[in-house]
Amino acid sequence: MSGRELDAAGITDPALRASYEACRRLNSAHGRTYYLATLLLPPWKRPYVHALYGFARYADELVDDLASTLTEAEKADRLARWGDEVLADLAAGRSDDLVSRALVDTLRRWEIPVAYIEAFLASMRMDLTVTSYPTYEDLLGYVYGSAAVIGLEMVPLLEPVVPREIADPYAVDLGVAFQLSNFIRDVGEDLRRGRVYLPAEDLAAFGVTREHLAHGVVDGPVRRLLAFEVARTRELYRSAAQGVRLLHPTSRPCIETALALYGGILDEVERAGYAVLDRRVSVGAARRARVAVPGLVRARAARRGPAQGHDDDGVSVRVQR
Repeated sequence: MSGRELDAAGITDPALRASYEACRRLNSAHGRTYYLATLLLPPWKRPYVHALYGFARYADELVDDLASTLTEAEKADRLARWGDEVLADLAAGRSDDLVSRALVDTLRRWEIPVAYIEAFLASMRMDLTVTSYPTYEDLLGYVYGSAAVIGLEMVPLLEPVVPREIADPYAVDLGVAFQLSNFIRDVGEDLRRGRVYLPAEDLAAFGVTREHLAHGVVDGPVRRLLAFEVARTRELYRSAAQGVRLLHPTSRPCIETALALYGGILDEVERAGYAVLDRRVSVGAARRARVAVPGLVRARAARRGPAQGHDDDGVSVRVQR
């Protein structure tokens, strides 16, 4: 199917096709929910989404690879050198790096500002030195680069039917909501990596300490803390959902599906009794299928249009268990 997507996008250069395919594999392997939502976009747009995700995922791997034997200083040096190379490639308009080659092409085709990549790399560097955030505003400073800019990068591909200054705030809310959902789901996992992404002011408000979380017991204070974080994140989802109608009809099923699937993480956290300190909850395959299949139907209908004829792009939704 990836070859059909590349053909649809008019990407013919063998080296560039190999780069986009590498990014697609990263998306498929590490971003099951993101990848599933991507399949609801027109085929010719998917390679560019894979490129943006592949770049972000590769940077995450440099920071979060628990199996790595590198010290934190060595990781910081490796990330800094790679980031400098990426920015140099973007300035030059070409790259020999397998992942960056597709990124350079995507930013050029869609006129995506390099400033978004710079902000993302800055947040990735923070992950190597910053282990907690005093306030929610402090956390949002990190999340702007780690997630909000990814939403902003996606806006051109989603083809809003309104000016960018109207569509962009909804994209920011969506990116932040996705990131906060992951933080809530991964409290225990992040703690074992030495990080706490829940704001310290929130922990203090509910009488929870870092040591409290490390005990792995979801008692009343922890449960109330997590319920608060879930409620705040749902507010962002509600705001972001208002922006779906501002997108091109062929983009709406993708974002509607992503909203439902990522929002489902919060539902699963609640269903598990907020037990996120010693396990990682996830949206089950059955629910992903229930959300994705109707989305696929809507996506095909939107691409077909009232007078477009049959549009079979060969997509079949396979939900990984």
